[in-house]
Amino acid sequence: MSSEPDVSVVIPTCNRPELAVRAVRSALGQTHQNLEVIVVVDGPDEATVTALDAVGDPRLSVIVLPERGKAPNARNTGARAARGRWTAMLDDDDEWLPTKIERQLELAAAATVESPVIACRMISRTPRADTIMPRRLPEPGEPISEYLLVRRGLFYGDGFVQTSCIMAPTALWQKVPFTVGLRRAQELDWTLRAMREPGTALLYVEEPLVLWHQDENRERISLENPWREQLEWLRGNRELFTPRAYAAFTLSVLSSMAAPTRDTKLFRELLAEAREHGDPAAVDYLTHMQIWALPPSVRHRLRDVVVSRGKKNNAG
Repeated sequence: MSSEPDVSVVIPTCNRPELAVRAVRSALGQTHQNLEVIVVVDGPDEATVTALDAVGDPRLSVIVLPERGKAPNARNTGARAARGRWTAMLDDDDEWLPTKIERQLELAAAATVESPVIACRMISRTPRADTIMPRRLPEPGEPISEYLLVRRGLFYGDGFVQTSCIMAPTALWQKVPFTVGLRRAQELDWTLRAMREPGTALLYVEEPLVLWHQDENRERISLENPWREQLEWLRGNRELFTPRAYAAFTLSVLSSMAAPTRDTKLFRELLAEAREHGDPAAVDYLTHMQIWALPPSVRHRLRDVVVSRGKKNNAG
């Protein structure tokens, strides 16, 4: 094994020592061994530092930030410290399957662009079901914003990217950092901005290599609903979206954040936003209406049933 790692793994964490150790062990247990794992502890956290010290692997290093700055800042700190040519992000509540890095490096070696961003499929695990996302891969020439946001049915997951699935050149992470202060859509924001850089392309390993734990009984950033903040972000980054993708984001992602308010004025406001600045299709209108008509718990159960049935039909 080389004295210098060829892959750096960055794991941000805060006050979740058991989860952090689980994530670290999944990274250290990769079949590709020539890597380093950098855990960035987001503010003083003695319990997490003690738990990580007990791992006892020289490939693990820990950076403790003096104060809490949230996950994007912690990821940027880790990327700046990375020594590998490649850096892969791993959220502390997720796990990697053992061949994740090996398979991504194989795809990177075959890439024809200078700075490939290598993603993979993942297993989304909820208390009700396991589903594989994304359900489809990008088509040749498909705008990246449309691949990630435009639905072919009423439920998300057709096109998808998640932080723990992404490996990219370290130089790209350093040139295009995460947006500090953005609470939701962090990987979407990063991917859309990174794909504007010369020589980049988003490539996918076809098999699922990440286990995404969507535990619904604990606090998760993805359960926060800062819809107004996200609307301002969307308006300020309109150039990252095609009109079709702009409408899809407004009537799906923003709609799901705003719907718990049950404020019919917001329902109409988002509809007007999509029409004025985007190009909504019938599926976007249907998505918007079902999000506001059905409680989240009902939508989640319905999605699990529909997606699972689709998987069974494809298998047959």
